[in-house]
Amino acid sequence: MRSITFKLTLAFLLVGVTGSVLVAIIVRQRTQSAFNQFVQDREQVWLAENLILYYQTYGTWDGLTIIPQPAVGGPPSHDNKSGWDLRREWAGLQVVGVDRTVVFSAEPDQVGNTISAADLKDAILLESNGETIGWLILSPNPREWIPDSPEGLFLRNVNSAALASALIAAALAFTLGGVLAFTMTRSLRELTEATVEIAKGKLGMQVKVRTKDELGELATSFNRMSLDLERATQARRQMTADIAHDLRSPLSVIGGYTEALSDGKLPGDPEIYNILHQETKHLNRLVDDLRTLSLADAGELPLIQQEISPRTVLERLAARHSMAAQQRQISLQLDAAPDLPNITIDVERMAQVFDNLILNAFRYTPEGGAICLKAWAEGGAVSMQVQDNGSGIAPEDMPYIFDRFYRGDSARQLTGESGLGLAIARSIVEAHGGTISVVSELGKGTTFTLRFS
Repeated sequence: MRSITFKLTLAFLLVGVTGSVLVAIIVRQRTQSAFNQFVQDREQVWLAENLILYYQTYGTWDGLTIIPQPAVGGPPSHDNKSGWDLRREWAGLQVVGVDRTVVFSAEPDQVGNTISAADLKDAILLESNGETIGWLILSPNPREWIPDSPEGLFLRNVNSAALASALIAAALAFTLGGVLAFTMTRSLRELTEATVEIAKGKLGMQVKVRTKDELGELATSFNRMSLDLERATQARRQMTADIAHDLRSPLSVIGGYTEALSDGKLPGDPEIYNILHQETKHLNRLVDDLRTLSLADAGELPLIQQEISPRTVLERLAARHSMAAQQRQISLQLDAAPDLPNITIDVERMAQVFDNLILNAFRYTPEGGAICLKAWAEGGAVSMQVQDNGSGIAPEDMPYIFDRFYRGDSARQLTGESGLGLAIARSIVEAHGGTISVVSELGKGTTFTLRFS
């Protein structure tokens, strides 16, 4: 299989050669046509001057066959040193008298014929002392120039120059085409090599962006895709490790207790059964979270949607968490107008989102702090917020807080949290066609905003 560099070089060469040959042919034809026209115009002038001289010398057109050599310049070619034989030198020549009768013609049978005024329209008027003495008709006559004549040498030199130009243009097309093809395909070759390396498992391969055209855009997109693939692979590996870790902990506890109970090494009592129950609930919760994320990724998360007032949603949340807020000595506030437009949501799924946000706010808001649940309408959309004045989120953690199994601080990793809560929240909100965003500042608090169009 030929390389694309070879194909492009061949294409450039063919285009260059074709263009050069066409230009050479056109130049040759146009030059020869212009040269023949120049010679014919010169001959017409010469013939007119010498025909007038003949008439002035003899006073008649009788006997017009040979005219003497002129004092002014001669015709392009001749070999009769005593005069010019008009019939031999000019095949399309006619001389018409003042009565529009042909007095001389290269074809003798035309002599005596009458020429119409229309046919004399393009003829050359012959005048002597201000009086019309006749007309000269010289039809275009293709010339075959003698090779060694000045005219033949001139045309041969023109043809040689056109051929040389075509060859030089073809050589330039081949050289420049090869350079251009190599330059154009260099990025493609690098992309191919990088793709092969990625296929071998060397993720994150980057290629140099050499241009700002479509190939440059392709290289930029490839680099971005390669980095995204590397990050996604690392995230998948980390997620697999996190899942294994989160499953291993409760399974180890359950396995240890059940083995001890089975061997009779440990008597059963309500405390042990409660531990087993809590660990089982932990496993169920983790499995449910993973199933929710899997359904959301596949676009198959079941939603039972209904119209409801945003204030009603927040009032239910405030009532559900008011006791926990009192126990933590945190003020739970509500700020939502009663006449806000209704939103269409799955109430249970959205309650799961807000429960996660409020529990996170409880976790990082100190005693005496405040959590505010807000809702407002703006630009045809309804926004809902969970705002706290707690410890905030570190700037280096902000880009990753919605990632699965991400835990921003070591203390959180010890709480038994799976790190799936915010990932699930984003998936549920996006399944409703909404967006979720976060703004946070260390020491001043965090605000999560949900927006529904």
